[in-house]
Amino acid sequence: MSKINLTRRSVLQTGAITGAGLALPTYLSAASHSGFTNAPTGDTVTLGFNVPQTGPYADEGADELRAYKLAVDHLNGGGDGGLMNTFSSKALQGNGILGKKVEFVTGDTQTKSDAARASARSMIEKDGAVMITGGSSSGVAVAVQALCQEAGIIFMAGLTHSNDTTGKDKKANGFRHFFNSYMSGAALAPILADNYGKDRKAYHLTADYNWGYTTEEAVRTSTEAMGWETVAAVKTPLTQTDFSSYIAPVLQSGADVLVLNHYGGNMVNSLTNAVQFGLREKQVNGKNFEIIVPLYSRLMAKGAGANVKGIFGSANWHWSLQDEGSKAFVKSFGTKYGFPPSQAAHTTYVQTLLYADAVERAGSFNPCAVGEALSDFQFDGMGNGPTLYRGADHQCFKDVLVVKGKENPTSEFDLLEIVEITPTSQVTYDASIFGGELGACNPGA
Repeated sequence: MSKINLTRRSVLQTGAITGAGLALPTYLSAASHSGFTNAPTGDTVTLGFNVPQTGPYADEGADELRAYKLAVDHLNGGGDGGLMNTFSSKALQGNGILGKKVEFVTGDTQTKSDAARASARSMIEKDGAVMITGGSSSGVAVAVQALCQEAGIIFMAGLTHSNDTTGKDKKANGFRHFFNSYMSGAALAPILADNYGKDRKAYHLTADYNWGYTTEEAVRTSTEAMGWETVAAVKTPLTQTDFSSYIAPVLQSGADVLVLNHYGGNMVNSLTNAVQFGLREKQVNGKNFEIIVPLYSRLMAKGAGANVKGIFGSANWHWSLQDEGSKAFVKSFGTKYGFPPSQAAHTTYVQTLLYADAVERAGSFNPCAVGEALSDFQFDGMGNGPTLYRGADHQCFKDVLVVKGKENPTSEFDLLEIVEITPTSQVTYDASIFGGELGACNPGA
């Protein structure tokens, strides 16, 4: 049982801290007289931005942090207001959240679950954060989401793609805007069939943690259903930087497709090694050898450079979208930082505004009131078209992008092209298929 649960049980059983020496955490002390964890009492409110500032996903984390700072600026009335101008909800007025100026603290998840939990715990206990958000790893997201559930804090997930986050590990206090592995598989399969045929032999290299597992499963299930054969699926450590020893066996496997279930720096390195081994020039089984990257990002494409040309993958959002919300965000972010935002930046910015908007609509920072305002909330104008925050599992449903590395990019940022906008109906599934119980909201008091 966690420290948080032990402390809460002692308080509930005794009604007070006894002489046994139990120290009441800061957030529970606040909750004892306010009704919920870290209820803001002054003229400010603190949000916790927990991102990978070191480790294999550090590039994503840096862009997430840029977007978080931009969101805070807009919430407090700075800049051009960004997506607040296009958001279908008009609750946000640029005067903070419920009239309180937004402040923030940051932490480094290091792309490690233990480090992420420790930094999130510090934000809650020491800094009084009323909401935690961030992360670029599903392992981190699942761990921090569980902590926030125990502590009575809303968790607005950042870049987490595993089915588990809103599947078997879903929590009532947790919410995800980003799409998931199932959606990637459902969107990619028809495009892969059209371009590569239905008679293929696939070899999977998979990051050895829950995101990798669910992404491999989603792509395997969707491609095998259309006739592909999976000849091998090999796990690779998240800390791996040289994938040469993993690429070499692909050449003797009889596979004619390599699926890289890798993200961030892992994908950049594994794709680079695959190209160095000449896979893209080979013919196997009378077919051109192909490589697939199920989850893409502009930052990964930039890191991999010309190696991404012609390679298919999926994305949650891309800066080239021409809807009013996307254009507004690209303009705001580009004006402040001098380059277009990544999908990691987009989803974390949107999550911050969605939280603030839910507080305004609920008229309270109480996490249960905020959760009720977010559940089954339908909105538009945030860059992904009409979106539903499904109440059954707290997963957003919206269109999904299939993208491909550009053959003739015009700049270091123009590396991916959208080849298909997959409609929401094609990637929607029953909330029960991944198991888990949402449970009840925990206000922490």
